[in-house]
Amino acid sequence: MDLSGQILIAMPGMADPRFEKSVVLICAHSGEGAMGLIVNKPLQDLSFEKLLGHLGIPRLTKGRDIRVHFGGPVERGRGFVLHSADWQRRMTEGTMRVPGGLEMTATTNILEDLARGAGPGEALLALGYSGWGPGQLEAEIARNDWLTTEAPEGLVFGADDGAKWATALRGMGIDPLTLSATAGRA
Repeated sequence: MDLSGQILIAMPGMADPRFEKSVVLICAHSGEGAMGLIVNKPLQDLSFEKLLGHLGIPRLTKGRDIRVHFGGPVERGRGFVLHSADWQRRMTEGTMRVPGGLEMTATTNILEDLARGAGPGEALLALGYSGWGPGQLEAEIARNDWLTTEAPEGLVFGADDGAKWATALRGMGIDPLTLSATAGRA
């Protein structure tokens, strides 16, 4: 099973509060484990402007404001930019392709471009990431912690982070109000 490019949708019975109502884009998945970014949990206390200041990157233009998200509990001090594949200054080192036409970059050159008003057309900045060891994600899916599906159009970079969980479920034809925190087996 390769879930790269798919999204995980946390089930109501998710035991880990860090992932409650989370939508996670899986960037890489193999027999060695999985890595993804939570795309619907913006950090309330850290703006793009503040982050640039902490990194010593000058903001040369008003430009757009990139939301800073909690990407997951692993390496919370490390930043990742999930973005559309139209970034011209792409570097092969530090940028990985994510199935579905997205890319993820973990170098400061993309932040410098975004601070100048350049960079990719769509971007989401995440601090930290979500990681699973070999077989761990598969076990969580079997335990009914997650649903998996393709991301509905516009979900990842959508403006309303608070609606992404319900939107992802509705994209699967599921009414969020009908989900139960308990699961059974027939």
